[in-house]
Amino acid sequence: MISEFLKGLRVLDLSQFLPGPFATQLLADMGADVLKVEPPRGDPKRELNPVSNARVAAPFHAAVNAGKRVVSIDLKSEPGKSAFEELVVAADVLLESYRPGVIERLGFGNKRLRELNPGLIHCALSGYGQTGPLRLRAGHDINYVAMTGSLNVTGTAERPVMAFPPIADYGGALQATTAILGALIGRERGGGGAYLDVAVADSVLSWQAYGLTQVALAAVGQGTKPMCGDDLLNGGAACYQVYATADGGFISLGAIEEVFWCNFCQALGRVDWIARQTETMPQTLLIAEVSGVIASEPREYWDRILGAVDCCYHPVLDYTEVASWAQVKSRQLLDGEGKLRFAAWVEGAPPSDRLPMREVDLDEALTTWRDVG
Repeated sequence: MISEFLKGLRVLDLSQFLPGPFATQLLADMGADVLKVEPPRGDPKRELNPVSNARVAAPFHAAVNAGKRVVSIDLKSEPGKSAFEELVVAADVLLESYRPGVIERLGFGNKRLRELNPGLIHCALSGYGQTGPLRLRAGHDINYVAMTGSLNVTGTAERPVMAFPPIADYGGALQATTAILGALIGRERGGGGAYLDVAVADSVLSWQAYGLTQVALAAVGQGTKPMCGDDLLNGGAACYQVYATADGGFISLGAIEEVFWCNFCQALGRVDWIARQTETMPQTLLIAEVSGVIASEPREYWDRILGAVDCCYHPVLDYTEVASWAQVKSRQLLDGEGKLRFAAWVEGAPPSDRLPMREVDLDEALTTWRDVG
């Protein structure tokens, strides 16, 4: 069972918004006891609705903090500092997402944390990292993706297009979780505690091997640098493309391998396209021809024609269709209320439901951790 993997592990979560809370949610899914510490005013995400941008109570905070206990502590007060110190002593992991320098000003820099708990895994998750000229700059997902070169090659030939959901936020969360798990294994092998400096921007930068390799090749005259809509994986190829259907829907085609492209062309009765797969990109004319055929029929038609063809095809679903889609239902990643579960099966069993977020008072938080600490 996933929920047994980290049973007994105690995690303090001082993060807000999305990256840190999602990282600790994954730890909670695997059985860790995650105690989210919020200031008296609460996590700002409690009143941030990413759909309407209205500053009103919204369910998104509870969604990303499901599986955790949440306690309010004023870390600027002496009683709050004293209580937090007690929690630090009992914790295995602390994840915080303050701007660099803030946790030190609160009296809990890494040196002090090590004094309280030498075995603590302290993960500082920030936008640009603890060092460098941008370390104190504010930012959000779109800015971090922009820094890495990724946004410059995502979109159409006319302009970059932002991704959804925010890939840098989720990427930063995954990087933090990976680093924490690695540090815990290292501690089990006698390595002691660890201080982890994880930047959201760095996390997305670490995904740019393809683009940076292409730039290096272009510098020595082997090809051109990446551009929006020019290359195989970002819109320049007919075989790897999103096409509009007659009813306003869309289909995706990922027929990179020759056999898949061949199967696709044969299914459409256009064997003349097969040899054109390797035309110079961007394949403007070929894309236009394929687009014209796909646009002649509704999405449901193409699902019937291509759904059983081995050509890397899938209709582009909207969120209202996802829960009822046969593959999604089979994988059981959504519970009966449409809430997500941990994305892994263990020993042939699907993941279980996440417990709802639970607000607790300070006395309960301290007592439970004293009992197991």
